[in-house]
Amino acid sequence: MKQSQLFTKTKKHAPKDEVSKNAQLLIRAGYIHKEMAGVYDFLPLGVRVMEKIKSIIREEMNAVGGQEIELTALQSKEKWEKTGRWDDTVIDNWFKTKLANKTTLGLASTHEEPITEMMSQFISSYKDLPQYAYQFQTKFRNELRAKAGLMRGREFLMKDLYSFSRNKQEHEIFYEKMKEVYMRVFNRLGIGAQTYITISSGGSFSKYSYEFQTISDAGEDTIFIIDEDKRIAINKDDFNDEVIKDFRLENVDKDNLRSEKAVEVGDIYSLGEKYSEALGLAYTDEAGVKKNVYMGCYGIGVPRLMGVLVEIFADEDGLAWPESVAPFRVHLIDVKSQKSKVESEAERIYDELTKKGIDVLWDDRDVRPGEKFADSDLIGIPWRVVVSARSLEAGGVEVKKRSEKEGEIMSVEEFTAQFN
Repeated sequence: MKQSQLFTKTKKHAPKDEVSKNAQLLIRAGYIHKEMAGVYDFLPLGVRVMEKIKSIIREEMNAVGGQEIELTALQSKEKWEKTGRWDDTVIDNWFKTKLANKTTLGLASTHEEPITEMMSQFISSYKDLPQYAYQFQTKFRNELRAKAGLMRGREFLMKDLYSFSRNKQEHEIFYEKMKEVYMRVFNRLGIGAQTYITISSGGSFSKYSYEFQTISDAGEDTIFIIDEDKRIAINKDDFNDEVIKDFRLENVDKDNLRSEKAVEVGDIYSLGEKYSEALGLAYTDEAGVKKNVYMGCYGIGVPRLMGVLVEIFADEDGLAWPESVAPFRVHLIDVKSQKSKVESEAERIYDELTKKGIDVLWDDRDVRPGEKFADSDLIGIPWRVVVSARSLEAGGVEVKKRSEKEGEIMSVEEFTAQFN
């Protein structure tokens, strides 16, 4: 894509009321637009990053048998009343609205109730199980603390997968597998080394659940590292003698554990039979006995991941995306001191990389070199390739990784060969 055709522009300053690093940089670099606190529009560059993140998650969900669906955001209150979760004292961040006929609806913050009721239309026998359905869906939560940019939104995209099993034993096999799946996702995103499987409260579903917490100074949580090699941690809040006993942590020196600020980037819950019993999701087993389906749920906030990547990898000059999610792999910059020759060579490189399927943003704008370089650092594309009279005289183009301070001159052939 030619940068002259990109309708977004970089900014020197973020909105004065935006306090989070991730939103400040994403707004300045032209990835998002702020509608209000906790509500953001995604612009062309932002959409490209979000789609790359979604693609990684989708591939990993499909690899373990997940089937993608899309449920509605508007929800009737009746199914939620069956589980007791329509009451604002139970879920205190509901957004509710009314139809013209005065019928009250909810904007779903999660989808356990609707997917359970829907699956009752398709599951009736043990032969129908297990099943794993997931979606990428906009959620609405009336957050009181919407000051963390993309990491705590009132409207946001979530991947939520729901598992439906015959019994607890079958469920737990998949549940353990999902720990590995989630870590694969985070490794592919480039944050695996900073992410820990964290013992946490299971809320109303179970005694314990697992969160996936990524170490970051922007984190709202505090975790204690239990096992560095296995990436195991515990949330500072279910850390007590009972937890130590349940998880056989008697040998852990709890007075000398390393604590870290962290951001929750995913969670997995065992739901048991709570929703299937309330909403009539049952099956007949091999002996003809009717039983409730055993459920689990597995969530990842997609914009939150985007925000975490910014918090971890950005530097004083701007964004710095991992290659797996960057909007483009190469930022091609021409310095037009000898316009015809430089522009011709830039166009040749652009065409060659594009033919190889490499996403390239070509800064073909007629602006000063310093402005192009500053914008390149701010936008944060992994590879920067500069075509100038000086580089051509030296034998090629100047190639620099966004994560490195210095570049090097190499021939066009040497550079493009890296993308074979």
